[in-house]
Amino acid sequence: MKNKQKKNYILPLAAVLCVLSLAVMVFALTRQEAQPEMGEFTPPPFDAAAVVGSPDVPEGLGWQELDAKAYKVGICGKFIPKGNSADVWLTNPVSNTVWLKVRVLDEKGNTLGETGLLRPGEYVQSVELDTVPKAGAPIVLKIMAYQPDTYYSEGAVSLNTAVSVG
Repeated sequence: MKNKQKKNYILPLAAVLCVLSLAVMVFALTRQEAQPEMGEFTPPPFDAAAVVGSPDVPEGLGWQELDAKAYKVGICGKFIPKGNSADVWLTNPVSNTVWLKVRVLDEKGNTLGETGLLRPGEYVQSVELDTVPKAGAPIVLKIMAYQPDTYYSEGAVSLNTAVSVG
C-alpha cells in the first residue's frame, strides 16, 4: 500500500514541475529586455579654417609626415599653446582617400580641443583648445580617419607628446 501511495504522489508532482517549467520558459521568452539606447551619430564638421595645398611649416616645430599604413598624416610633434589654440599644422596629403581630424587629449583621456575634418589635399594650422594644458603636461594628439561620405572609421593613431613653452 505504501508503494502505491508513493506512485500516486510522483505523477502529480511531475505534472506540477512540468507546468512550472513551462511557465518559467514562457516568462523568460516574453519578457522584454531593456535595450541600451544608442546615441545618434553626429558627423563631425569640416574645419572652416582648412586651406587647400601644402603647408609652409616654420622650422623647429617637429613637423613630419607619419605613415599610418592605411593613410599618411602630417603633424607637428612640438605642441606650444598660444592663448587658447596651438599650431599643429595637421595635413591630409592629397594621396590619401580618407578624411582626417585631430583630437588633443590630456593624460586622463579628456578632450582639450579638436579640429574639424580635412579632405585630402587640405591642412589646418591650429587647433582651438577648450582647456589649455600647463607647460610640461603630457598630452596625446589622436589622429582619426574616416571614410568619405559614410564616416566609417579608418582607424586612429596617437602621438604622445608634452606641452612645450614657446
